[in-house]
Amino acid sequence: MPQQTGTNGPVRYMQGIAVPSESVRPTEFFARTRRHIGLEKSTTWAGFGGQDVVELKKSDVLGGLTIRFVGSLVVTVPSGTAATTARWPYDLIRQVRFTANGASNLINVSGLKLKVREFQVRQDLDDRGVPQTIGGATKTQGTLSKSSESWGVGSNSTVTAGTYNVDLEWFVPVAEDQVDLSGAIFCATSSTDLTLSIDWEQATNIFALTGGATAVMNSGRVEVHSTKYAIPIGSDGQIVIPDLSLFHSLIQSRHTSISNAENEVRLVGQGAGKSLLRVTYQLWNGASPQAPLAMNSTNFAKQAWRYAGNETPDEYSDGQVMRLFNERFYNSDIGSQWGFGCHEFAAENAFRDAVDMGTTSELRLVVGVQSGVTVSNPGLEYVQETIFQAGAGA
Repeated sequence: MPQQTGTNGPVRYMQGIAVPSESVRPTEFFARTRRHIGLEKSTTWAGFGGQDVVELKKSDVLGGLTIRFVGSLVVTVPSGTAATTARWPYDLIRQVRFTANGASNLINVSGLKLKVREFQVRQDLDDRGVPQTIGGATKTQGTLSKSSESWGVGSNSTVTAGTYNVDLEWFVPVAEDQVDLSGAIFCATSSTDLTLSIDWEQATNIFALTGGATAVMNSGRVEVHSTKYAIPIGSDGQIVIPDLSLFHSLIQSRHTSISNAENEVRLVGQGAGKSLLRVTYQLWNGASPQAPLAMNSTNFAKQAWRYAGNETPDEYSDGQVMRLFNERFYNSDIGSQWGFGCHEFAAENAFRDAVDMGTTSELRLVVGVQSGVTVSNPGLEYVQETIFQAGAGA
């Protein structure tokens, strides 16, 4: 960690912010801090295809953010038909971007990827027994839904005319872990610059409307709540903070060259100093509107990850085997309804299993697609979750 001597003694640069070296006392911080949950902003929704930008308040240590959307969906069908696509409801957020102190896009993912990530790290969460409609049928597990949420209408389902209440939420994990706060952000300085940008999906990608059918969201509001941790003052009069020398990142990418074969997809953004915690992915397929293929043996052959020439540490014989392992990790059947697969390196023992991206060169996803699947306009959407050393700032 780079150090310099200031007017009041040595300073450290953490995430581009200068703090006194003697203030970095993790044990004392965790013994004396207190969690604060507060409202950062409440605003009128920007609308389909719009953007809401939130400048976060400069206080405490930021662990995470919760986005809540509330609105009234009004569907009219004087003629034609109305339906939702598989992007509804959670990909109503097309893209969440979080920037901190010059580190652009630490988080850059869609809403559905945020939902699955919450279940991946919070095995005490449980979507079993929460009924939601997907594909025209009622599902009670694997929906990633909480009972306190309201979809209003089903996903990838026909919709009748009416007015439906919608209440959705997403958690943005600024810190990788809300206990040890790895990747949390020090906010209590005027030089801190924290921005959350929410890009909302176009209505044409959320709804499939024919004839005179319409779908309008009325009274839409957006709330952003922060989870922060108070910065205590030590007996020496100095602030006390944990070690904030790491950044946590969730970055989504899309790969379209997918065929009925064993596809190798090179992960973007590889480099030394990064530890890979998990890679989560879906294969969206079919003519517009697309839907994700269920993670099972009918759709997917071998699933694996590979590095260097041909090193393949983890290999699942087909999609059903990956689905079974993922459900054991997460207490949620993430592969059944939304078609997620994940190579998990942190759920049991991150110290043991996390992948050093500096020593495992040429990391690739291996996605086998069964020969009987009709591959049409495919898009493999995958998210890399990493943690890495924050560079020295000015």
